[in-house]
Amino acid sequence: MIPSDQPHSFLNFSDWLPGSFDQHRLDCLTGLSYRVGDLHIYLTKIVLGVSRAIQADWTIVTVCSGDTGRVIASSSDTEAEDVSFSVHGTLADEVMQSGRSLLISDSHQDPRQSQLSNDYRGYLGVPLKTTKQEIIGTICSFWHEPRFFTEAEITIVMAFAERAAIAIENYQLYHQQQQFNERLSEAVMACSVDLKQSQEKLIEHEQLAAIGEFTAMIVHEIRNPLTTIEMGLRYAQKALPFDLDQERLAIALSESHRLKRLLNEILCYAKPQVLQLSQVNLSEFLDDLLMQVRDLSEAVDRLILYEKGASEEVTVMADKDKLKQVFLNLFQNAFEAIAPQATVHCFSRQDISANWVCIHIHNGGKPIPPNLLAQIGTPFCSTKSDGIGLGLAISKRIILAHQGELHIESSSSGTTVKVCLPIMNEVVTQ
Repeated sequence: MIPSDQPHSFLNFSDWLPGSFDQHRLDCLTGLSYRVGDLHIYLTKIVLGVSRAIQADWTIVTVCSGDTGRVIASSSDTEAEDVSFSVHGTLADEVMQSGRSLLISDSHQDPRQSQLSNDYRGYLGVPLKTTKQEIIGTICSFWHEPRFFTEAEITIVMAFAERAAIAIENYQLYHQQQQFNERLSEAVMACSVDLKQSQEKLIEHEQLAAIGEFTAMIVHEIRNPLTTIEMGLRYAQKALPFDLDQERLAIALSESHRLKRLLNEILCYAKPQVLQLSQVNLSEFLDDLLMQVRDLSEAVDRLILYEKGASEEVTVMADKDKLKQVFLNLFQNAFEAIAPQATVHCFSRQDISANWVCIHIHNGGKPIPPNLLAQIGTPFCSTKSDGIGLGLAISKRIILAHQGELHIESSSSGTTVKVCLPIMNEVVTQ
């Protein structure tokens, strides 16, 4: 066994290599052409070049990581390639540990080399060193018969090893760069989505602020004369004795009340949703809510099928009064969408992955047209002939203020409104 650590120049070693025999080796080196992505083809050319240059019976390239090595190129079609092996105690391990070339001229004359297969007696192992002098593997050549090596032969194999190490390093860097680019693209995409959502929310908040300010002014300007008109109508009710006059006055007063309610809804939608948050047990909340729902005028001759599940045994942080306002509106809409004796279904499901609980309210009424479904939840969009669409728009704003979501799905089987709220993970102490 002859370890070799003598320094060699890989740029000018041809200056002292004699004859055409060494020119053949140079031709093998200069004929190599490496492109990222063709690593296996390139390394196969290297092991074939090494085997031809030093007349080896078999040459391989190995890469090692920790205690595991892998043969990634072989000069022989009959020998195994892309095979993993344990590095510890092998000749490749000795080459990597020493960082030097390892030569075995005749294993029969060196009983310590039991690692070498009985099929081979000669061995030459050269480490693969990166530009940072990190050893990542070996080039190993084997001979069936004893083999004595010249310094020129060792030098030529080291030159091949340098090319192989650079190719493997570039290949790894290329794929690391690819993975980095993919992660960067994903991060940029996520940031772009977040930025777009933030911009949309900012624009929405600015629009709502402007609408709120304008609406408050308009509502104030309308309320004052409307109050004066109502006072005049009530005085006229007392002063006019005829039934026909009373009937017309009652209609006028009813319309003024409706106008007031409309103004209140517009103001409720436009102004910011200020929440008074507290811990709300969803099961108890729905039990209390459904008692009130059954007393709604819209619930007359309609049924409620309430599926109470374990998913309701959760706590949410919510403004209880505003949450009640949302669900009363949703149940009113559901009752109005179905015929007498029909049923509204209510149930909840827990989405553990999103840490949400979702309450579903389903009615089997006439489906919402697809062209209208996307607009439902925006102001003044309604499926009712006398509706103005503010009830659902206000409900959606309240749920969004709770960091939740409100979804509407409609098909031939009816319409389902799904309200999703974040679940409290820990009890908040006041």
